[in-house]
Amino acid sequence: MNILVVGGGGREHAIIKKLRENKTVDKIYALPGNGGIAQDAICVDIGAKDLDGIVEFASANNIDYAVVAPDDPLVLGCVDRLNSIGIPCFGPEAKAAIIEGSKAFSKDLMRKYNIPTAEYQVFTECAAALKYVEKCNIPVVVKADGLALGKGVIIAMTREEAAEAVRSMMEGHMFGSSGDSVVIEEFLEGPEISVLSFTDGETVVPMISSMDHKRALDNDQGKNTGGMGTIAPNPYYTPDVAKRCMDEIFVPTIRAMKAEGRTFKGCLYFGLMLTAQGPKVIEYNCRFGDPETQVVLPLMETDLLTVMQATTAGKLSEIDVKFSDDSACCVIMASKGYPESYDKGFEITADEDFNACMYVAGAKAQEDKLLTNGGRVLGITATGSDLKEAIANAYTAVDKVHFDNAFYRKDIGQRALAALSDK
Repeated sequence: MNILVVGGGGREHAIIKKLRENKTVDKIYALPGNGGIAQDAICVDIGAKDLDGIVEFASANNIDYAVVAPDDPLVLGCVDRLNSIGIPCFGPEAKAAIIEGSKAFSKDLMRKYNIPTAEYQVFTECAAALKYVEKCNIPVVVKADGLALGKGVIIAMTREEAAEAVRSMMEGHMFGSSGDSVVIEEFLEGPEISVLSFTDGETVVPMISSMDHKRALDNDQGKNTGGMGTIAPNPYYTPDVAKRCMDEIFVPTIRAMKAEGRTFKGCLYFGLMLTAQGPKVIEYNCRFGDPETQVVLPLMETDLLTVMQATTAGKLSEIDVKFSDDSACCVIMASKGYPESYDKGFEITADEDFNACMYVAGAKAQEDKLLTNGGRVLGITATGSDLKEAIANAYTAVDKVHFDNAFYRKDIGQRALAALSDK
């Protein structure tokens, strides 16, 4: 079986490693992949947003199944294009991927179908948005409507910060056309929970929960990033919380999308906050989260390809999706300066006794060396019988990986450990 995976980061590397466990897989092509992924798949220099190139390659290389992993090609309609030439895909069509492609759409969907989320207003004119922040409650959250590499969210602690956020998005085009309209929403407080889920549009199967660490620096300081590390499971996601999420958020969302003529098939990511009033949706993603995938998939016991194909075929209810009772921790090793400017081109090496999982996000192969080529460079993931052991194993592994200009958070999972000690 020949499989195509669209994308080239740590998430895609984790997906590819898991797909390789299926014995029916002959070849996996990664478009474009990266220098580290090249150890596990055949990398082809075709960009994830080059839909013409992707379709042409798939047609010429006897692709049996495709996994479209990143948000951009999903929103652009990559699944639609591949389906049109007879290639089954894991991932939503463009009309369903809008749940991430437009925050205004997703907020309106939640309002219409009474799915719990923060109060909000949508603005397409800068002057109206600025007038609103003069009177709204502070702090407040300002979001670019469209895709922004996971960075289009600014938490404004003052009115001045809120006004600056609006201007930078709508007038300064910080996130390009994604900020032509903005969502300004109520600031929620509480523990955050990430839940990835498989869904075929009828059945929804939540995966093991996780906790992301978005800020660049320890103690949740510094700028927002695409994610500096994750742990799984999330201790705040108790059985009672899980039931409420299923009844009040997960199933209603799948039904709402179907009712809107936008049946969602693939991986739907629920970004949640556990408020005093119960769980509320912070955001939806139309794909596997990064780096949540790097702790969720190592704990998955059911064959990933089998689950993906059942999702595509509308037969998810026939699959018993199981996860280990172990815990996992992923520490992102990044380039110093990320998420702003940083240097690239440093050699990555690992000690001989490195025994964790290394997911490569931003690296290129040059001769027989692997060189840094991005902000987030590596995701170092380890498992353990409990969270404390998983975290210790991950940091032991991090100490065995080296490249100049490396930096990483030293406190991944500490908030979760504190929550466990409070129980």
